[in-house]
Amino acid sequence: MKDNVIVSTDQRNKIHPHKFTLWIAIGSIIMMFAGLTSAYLVKSGQAGWHEVRTPNLFWYSTAVLLISSICIQAAVRSFKQRSMGAYRTLLIATLLLGLVFVVLQYYGFKWLWERGVHFEGSSGAGQFLYIIFGLHALHVIGGIVALLVILGRHFFGRLRTYNATPVEIMSTYWHFVDVLWIYLLVFFIWLG
Repeated sequence: MKDNVIVSTDQRNKIHPHKFTLWIAIGSIIMMFAGLTSAYLVKSGQAGWHEVRTPNLFWYSTAVLLISSICIQAAVRSFKQRSMGAYRTLLIATLLLGLVFVVLQYYGFKWLWERGVHFEGSSGAGQFLYIIFGLHALHVIGGIVALLVILGRHFFGRLRTYNATPVEIMSTYWHFVDVLWIYLLVFFIWLG
């Protein structure tokens, strides 16, 4: 009997394999962006470097992403309380806010382009801005796809169990993308 208690305690202390995989992915994404921002710092000290002013639209997109983070956290809470209507509504709100973020990014880059900040033929912060913010936008789009998959399962599939793991994983990833964006924006405003 005592051995069964130990086994069940050990099982509770183990991290779910999908959560472990997410943390490994987050670690590698952090390393990639740390490398890119380090390269930015090194290159910014070289001759021919051109500074870039970040568009105000990036501030609006930051607010949108922060609100989406609140929505997905509330969605997790609603799921755990088995309030599926509120859960679906909040997940849809998160998805729509993610799409608004990407649209605002597009218009922010369009603003830069119209002011002569191009990727090719230029030297300086503009190239890094396109690469780093573009990669971040791709990660947000990946999160949007994951949200669509989760929503598809809940609208078109049959929910047999109330397993919160997929929603928790999605929430963790979404919060990570949010924090990463704030880091990148502050980095470029402070150093760019």
